[in-house]
Amino acid sequence: MSRPTVTNVEKYFPDGEFIVSKTDTKGKITYGNALFIEMSGYSEEELLGAPHNILRHPDMPKAVFKLLWDYIQRGDEIFAFVKNLSKDGSYYWVKAHVTPSFDNNDKIIGYHSVRRRPKKEAISLIAPIYQKMLDIEKQSGMEASANYLFSILKDKGVGYDEFIFSL
Repeated sequence: MSRPTVTNVEKYFPDGEFIVSKTDTKGKITYGNALFIEMSGYSEEELLGAPHNILRHPDMPKAVFKLLWDYIQRGDEIFAFVKNLSKDGSYYWVKAHVTPSFDNNDKIIGYHSVRRRPKKEAISLIAPIYQKMLDIEKQSGMEASANYLFSILKDKGVGYDEFIFSL
């Protein structure tokens, strides 16, 4: 499946509604609710079995996804702001809550994500940070990008979770 041509068209979903998806441990989509399907612009058939990064917008720093994967693979939940790419090239922002799913033996068997519409004020604060991280990644790599984010957190005297909750 080819990547969509990115546009500057932003899509919104109603406050109070949730985008929900589930993946296996490799990030392949196993479930998406109706709003997930609608916002993605793909059909359910196109989404099921596809890698979740089909929705990855090129404006998203790789370091954010590494952080996300680090959290959930060790069994922790994470909240993150994510700019997603729709099939038609438009985009939409979400505040994602991603959690691992466990079997009866506490083995991770997949991941579950519930996304809300973020506040505009939060996006106005996080978007420039992501842009700077992306610029750093292009010049110096993902580790340098992550270090930039961690330096912001250190300067603010907060951890990642506390920072995200403050937005």
